[in-house]
Amino acid sequence: MLNKKTICIVEDKHELRDAMTTMVQLTNGLIAAGSYASAEEATPAIMKLKPDAVMMDINLPGISGIACVAALKNQFPKMLFLMCTAYEDSDKIFNSLKAGASGYILKSEGPAKMIEALADMLAGGSPMSSSIARKVVSSFKQHEVQNELILALTEREKAVLDLLATGLMNKEVADKLYISPATVRTHIQNIYEKLQVNTRVEAVNLYLKR
Repeated sequence: MLNKKTICIVEDKHELRDAMTTMVQLTNGLIAAGSYASAEEATPAIMKLKPDAVMMDINLPGISGIACVAALKNQFPKMLFLMCTAYEDSDKIFNSLKAGASGYILKSEGPAKMIEALADMLAGGSPMSSSIARKVVSSFKQHEVQNELILALTEREKAVLDLLATGLMNKEVADKLYISPATVRTHIQNIYEKLQVNTRVEAVNLYLKR
């Protein structure tokens, strides 16, 4: 068949890597161009082969799959990456997408779903396991709510938070803003109420994630 798509596989578990390679080889229109047990092994090979797509595990020994994707995507912006993983962790999902992954499929979905997701990605889609998609939607909704809370802050309250985020104490914040420590405490109390948090750490973390 003409115009077959070349696929590389990065997976540290030997049996699963072999199964994924076989799965790709048995699929019309696909060629398994190479399979690797680590990011360190995969990166130079993939840079040489320049495959159409890479099926990438996240929890690799040494350099993570996410870091590997980020490095390769920087060199080859058109290369596609499908994260094949056991993790539903929100941070791993978003870090994968930020690194440049086009899809995120759980290994527990099984071989047929993984190949279906790969085909979808090659056709221009952004495949995700249904549970992953729900987490993404839920996270976006949560960020929308958090952004609305932050919009309620005054410019002075934001200035206080900016300084607290650098690790300054109340007295140091007061000196920087030419206000009294009591005024800083009042601002912090108002910030807690508006952001619906109870501690300085919660307030700063929410503010920095805006």
